[in-house]
Amino acid sequence: MARIGHPFAKPELLLRALTHASISSPTRPDNQRLEFLGDRVLGLVMADALLAADPAASEGQLAPRFNALVRKETCADVARDCGLGDVLKLGRSEMLSGGRRKDALLGDAMEALIAAIYLDAGFDAARALILRLWGDRIGAVKSDARDPKTSLQEWAQARAQQPPSYMEVARSGPDHAPMFTVEVRLQSGEADRATARSKRIAEQMAATALLARLTGGLT
Repeated sequence: MARIGHPFAKPELLLRALTHASISSPTRPDNQRLEFLGDRVLGLVMADALLAADPAASEGQLAPRFNALVRKETCADVARDCGLGDVLKLGRSEMLSGGRRKDALLGDAMEALIAAIYLDAGFDAARALILRLWGDRIGAVKSDARDPKTSLQEWAQARAQQPPSYMEVARSGPDHAPMFTVEVRLQSGEADRATARSKRIAEQMAATALLARLTGGLT
């Protein structure tokens, strides 16, 4: 884990952070408890960083930025950036189903790694890692960083429409690395599609595309 840049005094913490439940045993615990702790450490660091970055921001402005930075998809993207998926310890079934690419597994492992560094070297070390790995994401996060599906639903409801509907319209690629095409449609007939490695991401991308078209990009 040279890209992490932290020499572990207790390497067993790193091993535990990388061990998924699919391969755990009584003598080889998985990373779930570390993930629980790492989520809290990440939250504290991000809340502090956002307050420092914009002293004038209100709670209403800070909350969506915070959610965007700590959500599982963001943690998974950070994990991909540092190659965490390549070193995860997975059971055979998870490996065959593309576990090294799954947002949930990558996000959990990223949070577990944060906790492992916190336990190994303290809060300052964990904070330094988070700020370095999240990098420009902190300054670039939008003031209105709500989930695009929520924003689209609010747009529809403001016009007395039913919530948007989402439908998987195509699936391609091998079983271990499928690609999903999802269509989002409004009651009034407007629709858009997007393709991604998971249904959730495809839904978010489709919602983003449709909302941008409906509002001319002024979301």
